[in-house]
Amino acid sequence: MTERDEIAVVGAGLAGCLLACFLARRGYPVALYERRPDPRTGKVERGRSINLALSERGLDALRRIGLDGQVMADALPMRGRMLHPVEGEQQFQSYSVSGDRAINSISRGALNNALLDAASALPGVRIAFEHRLVGLDPITGDMTFETPQGKVAATASVVLGADGAGSAVRGQLLGYGVLTESVDFLDYGYKELTIPPLGGDFALDPGALHIWPRGTSMMIALPNPDRSFTCTLFWPTHGTASFASLGSPAAIEQHFATHYPDLIPLAPNLVDDYQHNPVGVLGTVRCTPWQVNGKVGLLGDAAHAIVPFYGQGANCAFEDVVELDRCLDECDDDWAAALPLFQHRRQENAEAIAQMALANFVEMRDKVASPLFQAGKRVEHALERALPGRYVSRYELVSFSTTPYAEVRRRVRRQHRVLGAVAVGAAALLAGAVGAVISRGRRG
Repeated sequence: MTERDEIAVVGAGLAGCLLACFLARRGYPVALYERRPDPRTGKVERGRSINLALSERGLDALRRIGLDGQVMADALPMRGRMLHPVEGEQQFQSYSVSGDRAINSISRGALNNALLDAASALPGVRIAFEHRLVGLDPITGDMTFETPQGKVAATASVVLGADGAGSAVRGQLLGYGVLTESVDFLDYGYKELTIPPLGGDFALDPGALHIWPRGTSMMIALPNPDRSFTCTLFWPTHGTASFASLGSPAAIEQHFATHYPDLIPLAPNLVDDYQHNPVGVLGTVRCTPWQVNGKVGLLGDAAHAIVPFYGQGANCAFEDVVELDRCLDECDDDWAAALPLFQHRRQENAEAIAQMALANFVEMRDKVASPLFQAGKRVEHALERALPGRYVSRYELVSFSTTPYAEVRRRVRRQHRVLGAVAVGAAALLAGAVGAVISRGRRG
Protein backbone atom coordinates (compact mmCIF):
# COMPACT_ATOMS: atom_id res chain seq x y z
CA MET A 1 0.00 0.00 0.00
CA THR A 2 1.36 3.42 -0.93
CA GLU A 3 1.21 6.56 1.13
CA ARG A 4 -1.33 7.98 -1.34
CA ASP A 5 -4.05 5.45 -0.48
CA GLU A 6 -6.62 7.23 1.66
CA ILE A 7 -8.24 5.56 4.63
CA ALA A 8 -11.83 6.51 5.48
CA VAL A 9 -12.83 6.59 9.14
CA VAL A 10 -16.58 6.87 9.64
CA GLY A 11 -17.40 8.48 12.98
CA ALA A 12 -15.53 11.40 14.52
CA GLY A 13 -16.30 10.46 18.11
CA LEU A 14 -13.68 9.39 20.60
CA ALA A 15 -12.51 6.20 18.88
CA GLY A 16 -12.66 7.65 15.37
CA CYS A 17 -10.60 10.71 16.21
CA LEU A 18 -8.01 8.66 18.09
CA LEU A 19 -7.84 6.24 15.16
CA ALA A 20 -7.31 9.13 12.73
CA CYS A 21 -4.37 10.31 14.87
CA PHE A 22 -2.77 6.85 14.89
CA LEU A 23 -3.25 6.37 11.14
CA ALA A 24 -1.88 9.82 10.30
CA ARG A 25 1.15 9.02 12.44
CA ARG A 26 1.68 5.99 10.19
CA GLY A 27 1.70 8.25 7.14
CA TYR A 28 -1.81 7.58 5.85
CA PRO A 29 -4.05 10.29 4.41
CA VAL A 30 -7.26 10.05 6.45
CA ALA A 31 -10.80 11.19 5.63
CA LEU A 32 -12.80 11.43 8.85
CA TYR A 33 -16.57 11.53 8.27
CA GLU A 34 -19.08 12.57 10.94
CA ARG A 35 -22.88 12.76 10.68
CA ARG A 36 -23.16 15.55 13.29
CA PRO A 37 -22.11 19.18 12.98
CA ASP A 38 -18.72 20.10 14.44
CA PRO A 39 -19.28 19.69 18.21
CA ARG A 40 -16.68 22.36 18.92
CA THR A 41 -19.04 24.99 17.54
CA GLY A 42 -22.46 23.36 17.82
CA LYS A 43 -24.90 22.99 20.67
CA VAL A 44 -24.49 19.98 22.95
CA GLU A 45 -27.54 17.74 23.03
CA ARG A 46 -29.29 17.98 26.38
CA GLY A 47 -28.87 15.11 28.80
CA ARG A 48 -26.45 13.09 26.63
CA SER A 49 -23.13 13.86 28.24
CA ILE A 50 -22.46 10.70 30.28
CA ASN A 51 -19.11 11.43 31.88
CA LEU A 52 -16.30 9.05 31.19
CA ALA A 53 -14.26 7.20 33.77
CA LEU A 54 -10.89 7.27 32.03
CA SER A 55 -8.50 4.64 33.39
CA GLU A 56 -5.17 3.05 32.50
CA ARG A 57 -6.19 1.51 29.17
CA GLY A 58 -7.43 4.82 27.81
CA LEU A 59 -4.49 6.72 29.23
CA ASP A 60 -2.06 4.26 27.64
CA ALA A 61 -3.54 5.06 24.22
CA LEU A 62 -3.42 8.82 24.82
CA ARG A 63 0.22 8.64 25.97
CA ARG A 64 1.16 7.11 22.63
CA ILE A 65 0.12 10.29 20.81
CA GLY A 66 1.20 12.71 23.55
CA LEU A 67 -2.31 13.78 24.59
CA ASP A 68 -2.42 12.37 28.12
CA GLY A 69 -1.07 15.51 29.80
CA GLN A 70 -3.59 17.81 28.12
CA VAL A 71 -6.51 15.52 28.87
CA MET A 72 -5.52 14.86 32.46
CA ALA A 73 -5.18 18.59 33.19
CA ASP A 74 -8.99 18.73 33.47
CA ALA A 75 -9.47 15.25 34.96
CA LEU A 76 -10.88 14.72 38.43
CA PRO A 77 -9.43 11.59 40.08
CA MET A 78 -11.93 9.39 41.90
CA ARG A 79 -10.23 7.02 44.34
CA GLY A 80 -13.29 5.06 45.34
CA ARG A 81 -17.05 4.81 45.63
CA MET A 82 -19.09 6.92 48.03
CA LEU A 83 -22.27 5.09 48.96
CA HIS A 84 -25.41 7.09 49.75
CA PRO A 85 -27.96 5.07 51.77
CA VAL A 86 -31.55 6.21 52.15
CA GLU A 87 -30.79 6.83 55.82
CA GLY A 88 -27.54 7.08 57.71
CA GLU A 89 -24.01 8.18 56.93
CA GLN A 90 -22.25 8.01 53.58
CA GLN A 91 -19.64 5.29 53.28
CA PHE A 92 -16.43 5.37 51.23
CA GLN A 93 -15.05 2.22 49.51
CA SER A 94 -11.54 2.55 48.08
CA TYR A 95 -10.91 1.19 44.59
CA SER A 96 -7.37 0.07 45.37
CA VAL A 97 -5.68 -1.57 48.33
CA SER A 98 -3.25 1.36 48.58
CA GLY A 99 -6.04 3.93 48.37
CA ASP A 100 -4.05 6.12 45.98
CA ARG A 101 -5.12 4.72 42.61
CA ALA A 102 -7.96 6.47 40.85
CA ILE A 103 -10.19 6.40 37.82
CA ASN A 104 -10.64 9.82 36.28
CA SER A 105 -13.85 11.72 35.65
CA ILE A 106 -13.56 13.25 32.19
CA SER A 107 -16.08 15.21 30.16
CA ARG A 108 -16.90 13.21 27.04
CA GLY A 109 -17.38 16.43 25.09
CA ALA A 110 -14.09 17.97 26.22
CA LEU A 111 -12.18 14.80 25.40
CA ASN A 112 -13.84 14.55 21.98
CA ASN A 113 -12.92 18.17 21.25
CA ALA A 114 -9.31 17.60 22.30
CA LEU A 115 -9.06 14.57 20.02
CA LEU A 116 -10.72 16.46 17.15
CA ASP A 117 -8.20 19.27 17.56
CA ALA A 118 -5.34 16.78 17.59
CA ALA A 119 -6.60 14.97 14.49
CA SER A 120 -7.30 18.12 12.50
CA ALA A 121 -3.82 19.47 13.29
CA LEU A 122 -2.12 16.48 11.68
CA PRO A 123 -1.04 16.61 8.03
CA GLY A 124 -3.13 14.43 5.79
CA VAL A 125 -6.27 14.43 7.95
CA ARG A 126 -9.43 16.03 6.60
CA ILE A 127 -12.71 16.07 8.51
CA ALA A 128 -16.12 16.23 6.87
CA PHE A 129 -18.96 17.05 9.26
CA GLU A 130 -22.66 16.62 8.53
CA HIS A 131 -21.91 13.60 6.36
CA ARG A 132 -24.29 10.74 7.15
CA LEU A 133 -23.33 7.42 5.58
CA VAL A 134 -26.24 5.99 3.56
CA GLY A 135 -24.40 3.71 1.15
CA LEU A 136 -21.28 1.53 1.27
CA ASP A 137 -20.02 -1.09 -1.16
CA PRO A 138 -17.80 -3.45 0.87
CA ILE A 139 -16.07 -4.70 -2.27
CA THR A 140 -15.02 -1.37 -3.80
CA GLY A 141 -15.02 0.96 -0.79
CA ASP A 142 -17.43 3.32 -2.57
CA MET A 143 -19.50 5.37 -0.12
CA THR A 144 -22.53 7.66 -0.34
CA PHE A 145 -23.21 10.36 2.23
CA GLU A 146 -26.21 12.57 2.81
CA THR A 147 -25.18 16.18 3.52
CA PRO A 148 -27.02 19.52 3.80
CA GLN A 149 -25.98 20.13 0.17
CA GLY A 150 -27.32 16.78 -1.04
CA LYS A 151 -25.78 13.38 -1.63
CA VAL A 152 -22.01 13.10 -1.93
CA ALA A 153 -20.00 10.17 -3.28
CA ALA A 154 -16.59 9.15 -1.94
CA THR A 155 -14.26 6.18 -2.03
CA ALA A 156 -11.34 4.86 0.00
CA SER A 157 -8.90 1.99 -0.08
CA VAL A 158 -10.04 0.93 3.40
CA VAL A 159 -13.19 1.99 5.30
CA LEU A 160 -13.17 1.76 9.09
CA GLY A 161 -16.40 2.09 11.08
CA ALA A 162 -15.86 3.81 14.41
CA ASP A 163 -19.39 5.18 14.47
CA GLY A 164 -20.76 3.80 17.71
CA ALA A 165 -23.35 1.28 18.84
CA GLY A 166 -25.79 2.30 16.10
CA SER A 167 -23.05 2.06 13.46
CA ALA A 168 -24.10 2.94 9.93
CA VAL A 169 -21.10 0.99 8.62
CA ARG A 170 -22.25 -2.14 10.47
CA GLY A 171 -25.77 -1.53 9.16
CA GLN A 172 -24.50 -1.42 5.58
CA LEU A 173 -22.55 -4.67 6.04
CA LEU A 174 -25.63 -6.25 7.59
CA GLY A 175 -27.66 -5.15 4.57
CA TYR A 176 -25.19 -6.87 2.26
CA GLY A 177 -25.52 -10.05 4.31
CA VAL A 178 -21.81 -10.22 5.09
CA LEU A 179 -22.14 -10.15 8.88
CA THR A 180 -24.54 -11.13 11.63
CA GLU A 181 -25.35 -9.11 14.72
CA SER A 182 -27.21 -9.37 18.00
CA VAL A 183 -28.28 -6.47 20.20
CA ASP A 184 -29.30 -7.36 23.74
CA PHE A 185 -31.08 -4.44 25.37
CA LEU A 186 -31.44 -4.17 29.14
CA ASP A 187 -34.87 -3.48 30.60
CA TYR A 188 -33.19 -0.38 31.99
CA GLY A 189 -32.57 3.09 30.63
CA TYR A 190 -30.62 6.11 31.79
CA LYS A 191 -31.44 9.75 32.38
CA GLU A 192 -29.12 12.56 33.44
CA LEU A 193 -29.60 15.13 36.19
CA THR A 194 -27.31 17.89 37.43
CA ILE A 195 -26.04 18.92 40.87
CA PRO A 196 -24.75 22.48 40.48
CA PRO A 197 -21.93 23.96 42.58
CA LEU A 198 -22.95 24.87 46.12
CA GLY A 199 -21.60 28.19 47.30
CA GLY A 200 -19.01 28.09 44.52
CA ASP A 201 -17.69 24.69 45.56
CA PHE A 202 -18.53 21.01 45.02
CA ALA A 203 -21.72 19.97 46.77
CA LEU A 204 -20.29 16.47 47.29
CA ASP A 205 -16.82 15.00 47.70
CA PRO A 206 -15.18 15.34 44.23
CA GLY A 207 -12.69 12.56 44.97
CA ALA A 208 -15.26 9.79 44.69
CA LEU A 209 -17.76 8.27 42.31
CA HIS A 210 -21.04 8.63 44.18
CA ILE A 211 -23.55 5.77 44.12
CA TRP A 212 -27.09 5.59 45.42
CA PRO A 213 -27.70 1.79 45.31
CA ARG A 214 -31.37 0.96 45.59
CA GLY A 215 -31.63 -2.73 44.76
CA THR A 216 -33.50 -2.73 41.47
CA SER A 217 -32.20 0.70 40.45
CA MET A 218 -29.43 3.18 41.21
CA MET A 219 -28.06 6.63 40.59
CA ILE A 220 -24.42 7.64 40.18
CA ALA A 221 -22.75 11.07 40.16
CA LEU A 222 -19.38 12.10 38.71
CA PRO A 223 -17.65 15.44 39.34
CA ASN A 224 -17.03 18.05 36.63
CA PRO A 225 -14.28 20.72 36.41
CA ASP A 226 -16.89 23.49 36.86
CA ARG A 227 -17.63 21.99 40.32
CA SER A 228 -20.95 20.53 39.27
CA PHE A 229 -21.83 16.83 39.24
CA THR A 230 -23.44 14.93 36.40
CA CYS A 231 -25.87 12.41 37.88
CA THR A 232 -27.14 9.44 35.92
CA LEU A 233 -30.23 7.48 36.88
CA PHE A 234 -30.24 3.81 35.87
CA TRP A 235 -33.84 2.75 36.31
CA PRO A 236 -36.18 0.13 34.84
CA THR A 237 -38.01 1.35 31.77
CA HIS A 238 -41.35 -0.16 32.82
CA GLY A 239 -43.25 -1.04 35.96
CA THR A 240 -43.43 0.67 39.32
CA ALA A 241 -40.50 2.92 40.27
CA SER A 242 -39.55 3.17 36.58
CA PHE A 243 -39.11 6.08 34.22
CA ALA A 244 -42.58 5.37 32.84
CA SER A 245 -44.21 5.57 36.27
CA LEU A 246 -43.33 9.18 37.15
CA GLY A 247 -45.24 11.87 35.31
CA SER A 248 -46.21 14.88 37.41
CA PRO A 249 -43.83 17.19 39.28
CA ALA A 250 -45.44 16.10 42.56
CA ALA A 251 -44.83 12.41 41.78
CA ILE A 252 -41.20 13.13 40.84
CA GLU A 253 -40.56 15.12 44.02
CA GLN A 254 -42.23 12.50 46.19
CA HIS A 255 -40.23 9.66 44.66
CA PHE A 256 -36.89 11.40 45.14
CA ALA A 257 -37.81 12.51 48.65
CA THR A 258 -38.47 8.87 49.52
CA HIS A 259 -35.58 7.16 47.72
CA TYR A 260 -32.92 9.87 47.26
CA PRO A 261 -33.62 12.31 50.10
CA ASP A 262 -30.13 13.82 50.22
CA LEU A 263 -30.38 14.82 46.53
CA ILE A 264 -33.38 17.10 47.00
CA PRO A 265 -31.55 20.11 48.51
CA LEU A 266 -28.62 19.72 46.07
CA ALA A 267 -30.56 19.61 42.78
CA PRO A 268 -32.74 22.71 42.40
CA ASN A 269 -33.50 21.84 38.74
CA LEU A 270 -34.37 18.23 39.52
CA VAL A 271 -37.94 18.27 38.20
CA ASP A 272 -37.04 20.21 35.04
CA ASP A 273 -34.07 17.92 34.30
CA TYR A 274 -36.18 14.84 34.90
CA GLN A 275 -39.03 16.00 32.68
CA HIS A 276 -36.94 17.29 29.77
CA ASN A 277 -33.80 15.14 29.59
CA PRO A 278 -34.27 12.08 27.39
CA VAL A 279 -34.15 8.45 28.47
CA GLY A 280 -31.26 6.63 26.79
CA VAL A 281 -31.14 2.92 26.03
CA LEU A 282 -28.60 0.42 27.37
CA GLY A 283 -27.50 -2.71 25.60
CA THR A 284 -24.75 -4.99 24.39
CA VAL A 285 -23.91 -5.22 20.68
CA ARG A 286 -22.18 -8.28 19.25
CA CYS A 287 -21.40 -8.97 15.61
CA THR A 288 -19.15 -11.13 13.47
CA PRO A 289 -17.05 -10.79 11.44
CA TRP A 290 -15.62 -7.40 12.30
CA GLN A 291 -14.12 -7.03 8.83
CA VAL A 292 -14.89 -7.89 5.22
CA ASN A 293 -12.17 -8.74 2.68
CA GLY A 294 -9.60 -6.57 4.45
CA LYS A 295 -11.50 -3.65 2.94
CA VAL A 296 -14.04 -2.65 5.59
CA GLY A 297 -13.53 -2.99 9.34
CA LEU A 298 -15.30 -2.17 12.61
CA LEU A 299 -13.89 -1.23 16.00
CA GLY A 300 -15.02 0.20 19.30
CA ASP A 301 -18.76 0.31 19.97
CA ALA A 302 -19.45 -0.30 16.28
CA ALA A 303 -18.09 -3.83 16.75
CA HIS A 304 -18.86 -4.53 20.41
CA ALA A 305 -20.84 -1.95 22.38
CA ILE A 306 -21.15 -2.69 26.09
CA VAL A 307 -23.16 -1.32 29.00
CA PRO A 308 -21.37 1.45 30.95
CA PHE A 309 -21.19 -0.12 34.40
CA TYR A 310 -17.47 -0.84 34.46
CA GLY A 311 -16.55 2.53 32.98
CA GLN A 312 -14.68 0.70 30.22
CA GLY A 313 -16.51 1.60 27.00
CA ALA A 314 -14.15 4.34 25.86
CA ASN A 315 -11.14 2.66 27.46
CA CYS A 316 -11.88 -0.53 25.54
CA ALA A 317 -12.37 1.36 22.26
CA PHE A 318 -9.06 3.20 22.77
CA GLU A 319 -7.38 -0.15 23.42
CA ASP A 320 -8.85 -1.36 20.11
CA VAL A 321 -7.01 1.45 18.33
CA VAL A 322 -3.73 0.52 20.02
CA GLU A 323 -4.18 -3.14 19.07
CA LEU A 324 -5.04 -2.33 15.44
CA ASP A 325 -1.92 -0.18 15.24
CA ARG A 326 0.09 -3.11 16.63
CA CYS A 327 -1.43 -5.49 14.06
CA LEU A 328 -0.54 -3.12 11.23
CA ASP A 329 3.05 -3.11 12.50
CA GLU A 330 3.20 -6.89 12.57
CA CYS A 331 1.55 -7.25 9.15
CA ASP A 332 3.63 -4.55 7.40
CA ASP A 333 0.46 -2.51 6.77
CA ASP A 334 -1.22 -5.32 4.87
CA TRP A 335 -4.84 -4.57 5.80
CA ALA A 336 -6.08 -7.91 4.48
CA ALA A 337 -3.91 -9.59 7.14
CA ALA A 338 -4.14 -6.94 9.88
CA LEU A 339 -7.93 -6.70 10.14
CA PRO A 340 -8.56 -10.45 10.68
CA LEU A 341 -5.65 -10.55 13.16
CA PHE A 342 -7.18 -7.60 15.01
CA GLN A 343 -10.51 -9.39 15.37
CA HIS A 344 -8.77 -12.61 16.45
CA ARG A 345 -6.98 -10.79 19.26
CA ARG A 346 -9.75 -8.50 20.42
CA GLN A 347 -13.03 -10.39 20.12
CA GLU A 348 -12.44 -12.60 23.18
CA ASN A 349 -11.45 -9.54 25.21
CA ALA A 350 -14.48 -7.57 24.04
CA GLU A 351 -16.77 -10.40 25.13
CA ALA A 352 -15.01 -10.64 28.50
CA ILE A 353 -15.51 -6.97 29.36
CA ALA A 354 -19.10 -7.10 28.05
CA GLN A 355 -19.88 -9.83 30.58
CA MET A 356 -17.96 -8.12 33.40
CA ALA A 357 -19.81 -4.85 32.74
CA LEU A 358 -23.18 -6.59 33.07
CA ALA A 359 -22.04 -8.27 36.30
CA ASN A 360 -20.79 -4.95 37.67
CA PHE A 361 -24.25 -3.43 37.21
CA VAL A 362 -25.63 -6.02 39.62
CA GLU A 363 -22.74 -5.33 42.01
CA MET A 364 -23.25 -1.55 41.97
CA ARG A 365 -27.04 -1.74 42.13
CA ASP A 366 -27.57 -4.60 44.59
CA LYS A 367 -24.39 -5.60 46.40
CA VAL A 368 -22.17 -2.64 47.36
CA ALA A 369 -24.35 -1.76 50.35
CA SER A 370 -24.37 -5.35 51.65
CA PRO A 371 -22.33 -6.01 54.82
CA LEU A 372 -21.32 -9.38 53.34
CA PHE A 373 -20.02 -7.73 50.16
CA GLN A 374 -18.14 -5.12 52.18
CA ALA A 375 -16.57 -7.82 54.35
CA GLY A 376 -15.48 -9.62 51.19
CA LYS A 377 -13.81 -6.45 49.92
CA ARG A 378 -11.91 -6.09 53.19
CA VAL A 379 -10.67 -9.67 52.86
CA GLU A 380 -9.68 -9.01 49.25
CA HIS A 381 -7.67 -5.93 50.19
CA ALA A 382 -6.01 -7.87 53.03
CA LEU A 383 -4.95 -10.55 50.55
CA GLU A 384 -3.57 -7.92 48.17
CA ARG A 385 -1.47 -6.50 51.00
CA ALA A 386 -0.30 -9.96 52.08
CA LEU A 387 0.42 -11.18 48.54
CA PRO A 388 1.48 -8.10 46.54
CA GLY A 389 1.49 -8.76 42.82
CA ARG A 390 0.27 -12.33 43.31
CA TYR A 391 -3.30 -11.59 44.36
CA VAL A 392 -4.84 -8.63 42.52
CA SER A 393 -8.54 -7.81 42.51
CA ARG A 394 -10.62 -7.85 39.36
CA TYR A 395 -11.27 -4.13 39.67
CA GLU A 396 -7.56 -3.28 39.87
CA LEU A 397 -6.72 -5.51 36.91
CA VAL A 398 -9.48 -3.98 34.79
CA SER A 399 -9.00 -0.34 35.75
CA PHE A 400 -5.33 0.03 36.66
CA SER A 401 -3.56 -2.29 34.22
CA THR A 402 -3.57 -3.20 30.54
CA THR A 403 -3.87 -6.93 31.24
CA PRO A 404 -6.16 -8.27 28.49
CA TYR A 405 -9.76 -8.47 29.71
CA ALA A 406 -10.00 -12.20 28.95
CA GLU A 407 -6.83 -12.85 30.95
CA VAL A 408 -8.31 -10.81 33.83
CA ARG A 409 -11.27 -13.18 33.93
CA ARG A 410 -9.04 -16.25 33.85
CA ARG A 411 -6.73 -14.91 36.54
CA VAL A 412 -9.55 -13.93 38.87
CA ARG A 413 -11.12 -17.37 38.48
CA ARG A 414 -7.79 -19.00 39.38
CA GLN A 415 -7.46 -16.76 42.41
CA HIS A 416 -10.97 -17.60 43.56
CA ARG A 417 -10.33 -21.33 43.14
CA VAL A 418 -7.19 -21.06 45.29
CA LEU A 419 -9.09 -19.05 47.89
CA GLY A 420 -11.88 -21.60 47.89
CA ALA A 421 -9.40 -24.42 48.44
CA VAL A 422 -7.72 -22.49 51.27
CA ALA A 423 -11.10 -21.79 52.87
CA VAL A 424 -12.08 -25.47 52.66
CA GLY A 425 -8.71 -26.49 54.10
CA ALA A 426 -8.98 -23.98 56.92
CA ALA A 427 -12.49 -25.17 57.72
CA ALA A 428 -11.29 -28.80 57.78
CA LEU A 429 -8.40 -27.91 60.10
CA LEU A 430 -10.74 -25.98 62.37
CA ALA A 431 -13.24 -28.86 62.43
CA GLY A 432 -10.42 -31.29 63.22
CA ALA A 433 -9.14 -29.11 66.03
CA VAL A 434 -12.61 -28.73 67.51
CA GLY A 435 -13.16 -32.49 67.24
CA ALA A 436 -9.89 -33.20 69.01
CA VAL A 437 -10.80 -30.83 71.85
CA ILE A 438 -14.20 -32.50 72.25
CA SER A 439 -12.62 -35.94 72.17
CA ARG A 440 -10.10 -35.02 74.87
CA GLY A 441 -12.91 -33.58 76.91
CA ARG A 442 -14.82 -36.85 76.73
CA ARG A 443 -11.75 -38.86 77.72
CA GLY A 444 -11.14 -36.52 80.59
